[in-house]
Amino acid sequence: MSPLVGECGHCDADYQATLMMDDAKSSRQSSSPRLVSLEHHRPFSSRAGKEDAQGLHVTSFGCEAVSELEPRALGLTYWFDTAAQGDPYRVMIRFAGHRIGVNGAPGPRDSFNRIESIENVLPGCGPIAVTTRVVGITPGEWQVTAAPVSEPRSRSSVEHAAPARLPRVARASASGHTEYAPLVQVCAPGVHLGAWPAFVGIGALVGFATQGMLATHHHLHIFAVLLVSLAASLVGLVGAKAYYLTEQYLAGHRGAQRPAILEPGMCIQGFVIGAVATLILGALLFGLSVGHVLDVTTPGLFLAMAIGRFGCFFGGCCVGRPTTSRWGVWSSDRHLGVRRVPTQIVESALALLVALVTLAAAWGTTPKPSGVPFVGAVAIYTLGRQLLFPLRDHPRNTSYGRILTMALASLVFIVAIDVAFFVEGR
Repeated sequence: MSPLVGECGHCDADYQATLMMDDAKSSRQSSSPRLVSLEHHRPFSSRAGKEDAQGLHVTSFGCEAVSELEPRALGLTYWFDTAAQGDPYRVMIRFAGHRIGVNGAPGPRDSFNRIESIENVLPGCGPIAVTTRVVGITPGEWQVTAAPVSEPRSRSSVEHAAPARLPRVARASASGHTEYAPLVQVCAPGVHLGAWPAFVGIGALVGFATQGMLATHHHLHIFAVLLVSLAASLVGLVGAKAYYLTEQYLAGHRGAQRPAILEPGMCIQGFVIGAVATLILGALLFGLSVGHVLDVTTPGLFLAMAIGRFGCFFGGCCVGRPTTSRWGVWSSDRHLGVRRVPTQIVESALALLVALVTLAAAWGTTPKPSGVPFVGAVAIYTLGRQLLFPLRDHPRNTSYGRILTMALASLVFIVAIDVAFFVEGR
């Protein structure tokens, strides 16, 4: 179970900020915030988590191209404010709805009732948006409500419990239509549709351009280098997917209702493994120096990762743990929008630093022995990622794997530095 929520869903709904400033100010100043329901929202613009909407909203795209596509689903987002101070607490929200315009007796697919439990809500972390999706219901227009669920407490717990001043989580209602299910499944406030492929695509272009510039600078066969790199990128994408699916399988997440290949998610480790293996084979095939090719590829690879990590941030994956820190940034994991540790941005900064250092080294000289900058860069990046894992919302659940990886990465980095200085000093 995560630090804040027991169940995770998964990216975008951008809501129109039509909430009046007076209502927003009064809700922030009141000890029992009043929830205000929006009647309209727009899923392709996002200022979620600030003075945005509070209340209940139904995901709506307003796009004719997907208005009749099957299957259909209902996406619901409920906003509430957290307590100003105190201990972490739990909020339980009951989502219920019935279809409007039912002819005859309602069937089992004409209504729904479910409870979302948000565990360990951190007082002082600001507004929270919880998004749920309802599938397997009759397509059409729906009237929906969201209301808090009170937990029964025994007489002894009531007598010994410390007084708590929690904000009132109010009932809210809204209406809306079912939408195209694959889009509903990846929609939530603070997440942008298409952000991940957009940033990854831009990063790839920047990476190829950087690699081509360095290949030209080092008098390598630029066509061969770029051709091998393109093949490496394609193999890397397959590796990233395979790595992710393997991780999910080993973690016991095998209950997907659609083919595994269609499930969202990739892992950068799989991309690097697949891409580097293809680069090595391609360099050998074209008679290029493997180490030299890896060295001119390193800055572009890490520049691409630095840019691509923003796709993770705006796409709702690899999220950090909820926090009350002033350095926290409001973001979503496609299920829960809350102030979080910006792990994706921190990792992007790490990749950018590695890229700039290796770019300066590759431009200023021809590393000897070749391949050492690549090995050192991968080692220090791996060490940085391991240090960031505990700050993620779903840290790695291994007893010794992280420690062993950090120790090995540190050892490899030290050896790479020693080799570089030893050769340079000869």
